[in-house]
Amino acid sequence: MRLASFNVENLFDRAKAMNLDTWADGKPVLEKFAALNGLLGQVTYSAADKTRMAALIVELGMEKSDTGPFVILRRNRGALLKRPHAGGVIVTANGRSDWVGSLELRDAPVSEQAMRNTARVMTDLEADVLGVVEVESRPVLSAFNEQVLPAVSGKPFHQVMVIDGNDERGIDVGLMAREHFTLGLMRSHVDDRSADGNLIFSRDCPEYFITTPKGTTLVVLLNHFKSKGFGSPQSSNARRRAQAERARVVYEDLLAGGFEYIALIGDLNDTPDSAQLEPLVDSTLKDAFTHPNFDEGGFPGTFGLGNAGNKIDYLFLSPKLFAKIEKGGVFRKGVWPGVKPKRWETYAELTAPEQAASDHAAVWVDLDI
Repeated sequence: MRLASFNVENLFDRAKAMNLDTWADGKPVLEKFAALNGLLGQVTYSAADKTRMAALIVELGMEKSDTGPFVILRRNRGALLKRPHAGGVIVTANGRSDWVGSLELRDAPVSEQAMRNTARVMTDLEADVLGVVEVESRPVLSAFNEQVLPAVSGKPFHQVMVIDGNDERGIDVGLMAREHFTLGLMRSHVDDRSADGNLIFSRDCPEYFITTPKGTTLVVLLNHFKSKGFGSPQSSNARRRAQAERARVVYEDLLAGGFEYIALIGDLNDTPDSAQLEPLVDSTLKDAFTHPNFDEGGFPGTFGLGNAGNKIDYLFLSPKLFAKIEKGGVFRKGVWPGVKPKRWETYAELTAPEQAASDHAAVWVDLDI
């Protein structure tokens, strides 16, 4: 069987702030969105909170309207703010109970060619079990599976599953399985919390129990750790470290429960030598990249141009599953290869960076189970 992981970076729609020319372009918007959302969610608003909220609303382009270029403020009931004719914004609510509504990122469609290239990668990977990262929802993944895969001569997967996670931007993790690979028990860790009461996982660390045609049970732990994109490096690093520690506990509990074939896969947003991933690297899990039959195609990384500092997508396998590897590799045909020089061969339909299936290459292994 073939197991793979692919960060698709959304299928049909993506937050406009995450769909600009570079990540750095959208970072300030995402940081302000997160700050404003956090303030709006407080039980009580202090005078300083109100001043900061008003400033953020203006900075996000909503001085004149609840619809900004990248963010929408939905006000269903109650009074949150007023906009004086002289300009500016005044927050009138004294706390979250004074109004009903939400702050949302505006979406923009993914380019049609990028969408088709994503489907080509999913098809050409020939995976029996595929972990997908940054999918909008299960209905979206199901629609993509049933409508877009056939449009590029691909065969839809038999089962698709997404459990809603903690990220309000619509970037969840999901699983796709071919016929005869039966998805059974599912267990979410979306509500796992640290000792101080904070949610651990940025999305989730779902456990998917899959029965192979040979009757073997494979447990897949699917992850997308905290990005480096916004928030302070210190807080982001601490969050990834906590996620790695908790994922290790989940893995070791499964081992103690008698499960031998366990895969922890996904986009972990850090390198193997980082302190953040140390709990996983120092566990009994083994990185598929270290197997003698794994071919990374001459580029150690999985993101961007494939440099070593961009090795952030993983297939961590339990020892007995690692021993079942027949071969593996990195699938880069949907990733923009650069131009000077062009680093790898791509689809003929990939002629510009915005047409890339993703900035992430897919990773895969063939397992004799």
